Amino acid sequence: MEVRIEITRQQVEKLFGLEEYWCQCVAWSSSGTTKSQKAFVRIAYLRKNFEQEPTAREVSIEQGVVLPCRPPEGIPPAEVEWLRNEELVDPALDANVLVTPEHSLVLRQARLADTANYTCVAKNIVARRRSASAAITVYVNGGWSTWTQWSGCSTSCGRGWQKRSRTCTNPTPLNGGAFCEGQNVQKSACTTLCPVDGDWSEWSKWSVCGAECTHWRSRECSEPAPRNGGQECHGPELETHNCTSELCSPTAPGAEDLALYVGLIAVAVCLVLLLLVGVLVYCRKKGGLDADVADSSILTTGFQPVSIKPSKADNLLTIQPDLSTATMTYQGSLCPRQDGPAKLQLPNGHLLSPLGAGRHTLHHSSPAAEGADFVARLSTQSYFRSLPRGTANMAYGTFNFLGGRLMIPNTGVSLLIPPDAIPRGKIYEVYLTLHKHEEVRLPLAGCQTLLSPIVSCGPPGVLLTRPAILAMGHCVEAGAEHWSLRLKKQSCEGTWEDVLQLGAEPRTELYYCQLEAQACYIFTEQLGRFALVGESLSMAASKRLKLVLFAPTACPSLEYNIRVYCLSDTQDALKEVMQLEKQMGGQLIGAPRVLHFKDSYHNLRLSIHDMPSSLWKSKLLASYQEIPFYHIWSGLQPYLHCTFTLERLSPSTCELACKIWIWQVEGDGQSFTINCNIAKDTRFSDWLVPDSEVGSPALVGPSAFKIPFLIRQKIISSLDTPCARGADWRTLAQKLNLDSHVSFYASKPSPTAMILNLWEARHFPNGNLSQLAAAVAEVGKQDSALFAVSEAEC
Repeated sequence: MEVRIEITRQQVEKLFGLEEYWCQCVAWSSSGTTKSQKAFVRIAYLRKNFEQEPTAREVSIEQGVVLPCRPPEGIPPAEVEWLRNEELVDPALDANVLVTPEHSLVLRQARLADTANYTCVAKNIVARRRSASAAITVYVNGGWSTWTQWSGCSTSCGRGWQKRSRTCTNPTPLNGGAFCEGQNVQKSACTTLCPVDGDWSEWSKWSVCGAECTHWRSRECSEPAPRNGGQECHGPELETHNCTSELCSPTAPGAEDLALYVGLIAVAVCLVLLLLVGVLVYCRKKGGLDADVADSSILTTGFQPVSIKPSKADNLLTIQPDLSTATMTYQGSLCPRQDGPAKLQLPNGHLLSPLGAGRHTLHHSSPAAEGADFVARLSTQSYFRSLPRGTANMAYGTFNFLGGRLMIPNTGVSLLIPPDAIPRGKIYEVYLTLHKHEEVRLPLAGCQTLLSPIVSCGPPGVLLTRPAILAMGHCVEAGAEHWSLRLKKQSCEGTWEDVLQLGAEPRTELYYCQLEAQACYIFTEQLGRFALVGESLSMAASKRLKLVLFAPTACPSLEYNIRVYCLSDTQDALKEVMQLEKQMGGQLIGAPRVLHFKDSYHNLRLSIHDMPSSLWKSKLLASYQEIPFYHIWSGLQPYLHCTFTLERLSPSTCELACKIWIWQVEGDGQSFTINCNIAKDTRFSDWLVPDSEVGSPALVGPSAFKIPFLIRQKIISSLDTPCARGADWRTLAQKLNLDSHVSFYASKPSPTAMILNLWEARHFPNGNLSQLAAAVAEVGKQDSALFAVSEAEC
């Protein structure tokens, strides 16, 4: 049987031009033609692409939002619904949501809960279409809280400052909202009246001798009178004396005086009787004890004599430190007692094994095998758990009375152990460690800032007869009048203490610090953990930042990242970043520059400009990036940096030309001009010092000093003796510009040795002996022939 569907011409026209039509099925067979009933046909479709899709937006909280959506063309017309994070949005359940007749989604007031991905869905009887999701981010701009009350004046006497603060928490910035503009701390000058302690006036004249054979005199607490909380005068205000040299005959006692004398005599008799009874009881007990003791050895068996023979190893320094925890809590016997060096006793331990009889061997501790062995031995002591496990930031060596030097290469950190600093007959195994900021917690108060690396030298508690000199870099800038600089040392209990305030008279002769343009030299007779901390006294105080630019050595993708580091201007910080970038495959794309960062509470901003738009584009949405002021000022956050992500418009583009500006708001700024080939630019590769080229970390004996030993002894013996004409160590200190604290040198047995030690610490290994010889010759007592010592004698 043959089946055909017959459609008339008019029906064909309806098929292509109309939405509805009728059709009929016709079948032919041998028995005849059969027609079906007429069927009603309706055309329906829904195109794929939306005429308008919603787009992602970032809106402020409580701001109105409109997400447009024009669905695809279709028959019948599509119905539209909205999804929020794949859940249906129902305006009937949320009064803040509205869907317009044009299918747009309206958020009357954006809320934090409205941060989501929104999708427009169109559907009819044929199909269901989804638009691309549009991310709506509701951000909150920060707002300042109210100011706190003004703090107390920073000084209890004289001129100081007080401050108040506020926080960006009203509200706190969220979802990329802007941080509060302006200062979060305000300072104000204040003056506190100094307390004046009272003092006595002169005694008045003695009064006339009275009937009781006495005269008196008085004084007042009025020169000056105590004020502003000062102490009252101590001592009597009235003084009386017998005025007749005990020859005065007072009148006969009356009945009342007689009764008093009788009572006193009765009390005295009772006391005498009690004393006699006590003596009798004691004698009886003593007699009983003698009768009971048959053998006097019972009293002495517990106190047998003990023979103590010092071993040969007593001449060696051996320690058993127990200084655990990351906050450097010292325990055990390493804290020197305050009885003086003569009473300092160090127990025997296992860090050093005893040497042979009279045979002392010094080791040059540079081989890696010895380094691993030294660190392994140190790791058995709980103190060294807070020290780095590797040897990259540690130097160590074995020293005797000849002294030596420890250095951590490319960091500016070194420890000079002068000759005779270690007592003769003793051998110390000394270490020097540079700590990372995350390893040691240094609490800072108020507006204090860390200005140097945190350095440990030890073992702590060793006996030094002369100060060692610890050298390290700092980033202090501007004059000393703008800063209050303090040397901090971690105590045996783990707390940080101020041991020296630079520029003030030292409280003790154990420490002294010579501050120079980029380094400080710390004299210390007690090894330990040190850091230089500063507090600004005015907004003119500034610290140096080192600005360094890095980029990848290879760029296989279209994206190219430029990392801008803002570091403290010290060698150790630059070395750490160099090593980090070397591991990440980065290369230096510009010579480092210095920026002076002031204590003005203004942030640091970074921006990129003058980039050819036909070759590159920046992915930075804002016009600049910003690093908050306190992140930089505290000095406790290493590796601070911002990244500029650029995109090449063509894989063949290799030349990059642009400018990067870095500036502090209302402060100093720097500009980098970049013009390089990203595939083969190695102009600044010489900044990365290979590990194989660094110097030896430990030098022992005469090799650690520029001045030959015999010449040194001649200078010391000649200049230590004071000279009326001034031709002594004071003049030498002046010639070498080391006379900022002559009183410290004068407090030492050999002031000249202190000056020469400081010269060694400042000028190693590139010191010019000729200049030193000229300075000695100018003193007047020596001349250049002093240095004419044979090589054999040296």
